[in-house]
Amino acid sequence: MQTKPQGVSARDTDVAVGTRERVVRAASRLLQQQGYEGTGIKLIAREAGATLGSVYHFFPGGKEELAVAAIHHGDQEFADTLRAGLDSADDPAVAVENCARRLASALRESEWTDGCPVTSTALETLGRAPRIQEACHAALRNWQEVLAAKFRECGFADEDAEELACTVLGALEGAEVTSQVFRSEQPLLTAGRHLARLVRSWS
Repeated sequence: MQTKPQGVSARDTDVAVGTRERVVRAASRLLQQQGYEGTGIKLIAREAGATLGSVYHFFPGGKEELAVAAIHHGDQEFADTLRAGLDSADDPAVAVENCARRLASALRESEWTDGCPVTSTALETLGRAPRIQEACHAALRNWQEVLAAKFRECGFADEDAEELACTVLGALEGAEVTSQVFRSEQPLLTAGRHLARLVRSWS
């Protein structure tokens, strides 16, 4: 059994990764759990099992530069979760409901701490951190495009696919926050069922 290096989260011991990647993963998880203001460079370094000097070596721009890299990481991680759910069924309605189920399961397994990887940071930095805002915007657009691509593959017209993707993403984001607050999978599972009905009504 592989032992966990001191100061490195369990999620980061799945595979051997370099220092920069450990720092980015730790920052992504901490931003996800406690937001931008609540996450300091020293804490990130400690969680990554890295020195403060090595963090600044890779991210000379400091916390903001690291936050952008962490958001990009969270973007890809969340997009992979969406794709896994969408690829699980040919029927787009079933696929969307499966996405909600996967998100609910992952949230429960994290003990309700690992919600959307960009929400807290996006809201905390509105109007004062353009680079972070740009990264958050790109992440949300990417997730919407992942959904829209599935709908286009299933025969939806481009405009319908975009509008439906926007609706589904917004509903899942809201349900995920509600599930965190309630510490229950039910809001996400309920949203998934109703989104499936919506998708069927558009078919």
